[in-house]
Amino acid sequence: MEEVGRQLGEREAAHVESLAGARRMAEQLHGVVVGAIDAFHAAAAQAGSPHLAIEMDSPRLDDKHVRSVEFGLRRGRHRAIVTVKAKGEVTFVGPFRQGKTEGPCQTFPFDADQEIARSLGDFLAGFLEEAATP
Repeated sequence: MEEVGRQLGEREAAHVESLAGARRMAEQLHGVVVGAIDAFHAAAAQAGSPHLAIEMDSPRLDDKHVRSVEFGLRRGRHRAIVTVKAKGEVTFVGPFRQGKTEGPCQTFPFDADQEIARSLGDFLAGFLEEAATP
């Protein structure tokens, strides 16, 4: 096990810096999404529907890809995931129902700021619509 740990550790050491960049991007996007979800919660509560609560995960190492960072949103079985890959891509996954096939996915390079901002709003709106539909 020590040998396997050493070999894998050496292999992945070359990706530490790019993974740190992915984490910074994920934390930045997470901050934007937290603000958007807080605004959604306030507006829904003011309109008389405080039960439309969305839960969010903190950024963490991706479940599927060791060189990616992810955070998710959920309400019941409804899910949406933001994945930030060390290779310089942001992927919006969903909305989908937990236990079902993930997707649809949209992927953007880190430097596509305007596309990411525009698509993030559409992505969140689609998730919120699906998650709040009986």
